[in-house]
Amino acid sequence: MRVTRDHKLAEEWELTLLAQGLSPSLSWTSEGFVLTVPATEVERALVGLSAYERENPRELKVAKESAKPPDLVTGAAVAGMVLLFFVITEWQAGLPWFERGSADAERILGGEFWRIVTALTLHANLPHVLSNAVGIALFLGALSSVLGPGLASALVLLAGAGGNLVNAFVHGGAHVSVGASTAVFGAVGMLGGLGLASHRRKSASRRAWLTVAAALALLAMLGTGGERVDVLAHLFGFILGIPLGLCSAFMAPSPPGRLVQWSWGSVAFAVLIGCWLIALR
Repeated sequence: MRVTRDHKLAEEWELTLLAQGLSPSLSWTSEGFVLTVPATEVERALVGLSAYERENPRELKVAKESAKPPDLVTGAAVAGMVLLFFVITEWQAGLPWFERGSADAERILGGEFWRIVTALTLHANLPHVLSNAVGIALFLGALSSVLGPGLASALVLLAGAGGNLVNAFVHGGAHVSVGASTAVFGAVGMLGGLGLASHRRKSASRRAWLTVAAALALLAMLGTGGERVDVLAHLFGFILGIPLGLCSAFMAPSPPGRLVQWSWGSVAFAVLIGCWLIALR
């Protein structure tokens, strides 16, 4: 019938239906508090809840717009995996990690497409990996709180890989890059796209574009400094992230359930492992 993360609002819905003589039930899932009724009472419950929502529009609006805290667990877990892989590549320095896994534009255009994924896990030195780990913890955590951990991780991987592919086509020759920063800025772009979609649903176009402008300012501050920074890769990751954020806002207005999250997360992990198996074969 209804899903909300606002416990008070869920209890008000339950009391509304109880007052009608119905048999509502509240349960907690990863998506929030779920209100259900027996199948025979659905029609009466819909009428009752619709009447309640017409009489209490202010409370409903506040509940829908309540801010969600960042998913620090997911952000920290993925950042930890990035740091762990850096340790592995340093420890097993004899393996051709960079030779076979870097985003070498010429080789990508020659058909070695696994590189657009594997390059996201390689880092040149400790400051490089630490800065990207912090970015992942912050921005993937924020994105995960809106879309869920599995879907957010899969889309961030897609934005990063897509940014590397476009970057290879633009350079078209001797250009090599590594690092998760393209995916990090993909997450920034997705947050901008989600904000744009959210504000457009409320017919606030100025606020919508301010969201994208803030994301662009973040790109300018964090993604263009230093001689060895691949600005175009950051830009392409960011640009690809915006439509991904817009699409996910309309296709998944609330985070999908646990099974969907596990499915998307498993797909992302399998793609990552599969690309490395191909690279090191």
